[in-house]
Amino acid sequence: MHIVIIGGTGHVGTYLVPRLVEAGHSLTVVTRGQRKPYSSHRAWDSVRLLTLDRAKEEQAGTFGSKIRDLQPEAVIDMICFTLESAQQLVEALRGQVQYFLHCSTAWVHGYTTQIPVSEDAPRRPIGEYGLRKAAIEAYLLGETRRSGFQAACILPGHIVGTGWVPLNPAGNFNPEVYARLGRGEEVILPNQGKEVVHHVHADDVGQLFMKALTHWNAAFGESFHAVSPAALTLQGYAEAVAGWFGQKANLKFLPFEAWRETVSPEDADSTWAHLEHSPNCYSIAKAKRLLEYQPRYTSLEAIYESVQALAASGVMSL
Repeated sequence: MHIVIIGGTGHVGTYLVPRLVEAGHSLTVVTRGQRKPYSSHRAWDSVRLLTLDRAKEEQAGTFGSKIRDLQPEAVIDMICFTLESAQQLVEALRGQVQYFLHCSTAWVHGYTTQIPVSEDAPRRPIGEYGLRKAAIEAYLLGETRRSGFQAACILPGHIVGTGWVPLNPAGNFNPEVYARLGRGEEVILPNQGKEVVHHVHADDVGQLFMKALTHWNAAFGESFHAVSPAALTLQGYAEAVAGWFGQKANLKFLPFEAWRETVSPEDADSTWAHLEHSPNCYSIAKAKRLLEYQPRYTSLEAIYESVQALAASGVMSL
């Protein structure tokens, strides 16, 4: 099958592309040409790379038609962030593709009532990113019901993989948090460290995209969480990281408003966004039942792999 992946050289594409190639699919990866995959793999030798600037092409009204002209049987859109962008692509592809997969986010949920959160929970998104992604999800699944345009949405949690900094126990992306835990130094966490975050290895997100294509009759018209089997509290997460380096976590806790004075504005804003969405705890029962999704990594296993790579590359100093 010929599959076009829009934005296929990022976190998930680094793992998804080799999976698809090894399954025998023909791939065209559309990219701005500004990024290479986070890790090399021989599968990329057989992939056609096409450089397109999505924003410029959409402004000219030509992006959708250029994707259609590639004659894909399936399209996987990893980088759609506005409803207008989704609409332009769907209108161009209507009646032309058999499969359409959109990479969304678990943050379409926003405020939650019951945990773990199921995919059918009411959408109460928080912030511009969640609001836009929720609008795209509603549009795509609505198109499946109304017009027969077959689409499905994958909703990842906090994506982890070798080559970038994962969401840390303070709820931001500063690698120094891992370094301080690894050195046995004091780390201050916001509130009581009881907020919950839910990671997923990028390869497991790739697995779920594969499973959706394989079990398409069960997938189209649906959304599926792509997360590890269990979420983490910030305190438990910090204690586990310290233990990897033979340390006992030296933790201090401050109310958020006092805590934010101890970090940069960027880190404070990132942490607040994650605390606001807590508890980030999502069910994978639906994906397991309908798509046979079986994550290879727990949250801590995925993070451990990433943190060890950070230490080996010198991003964090122990």
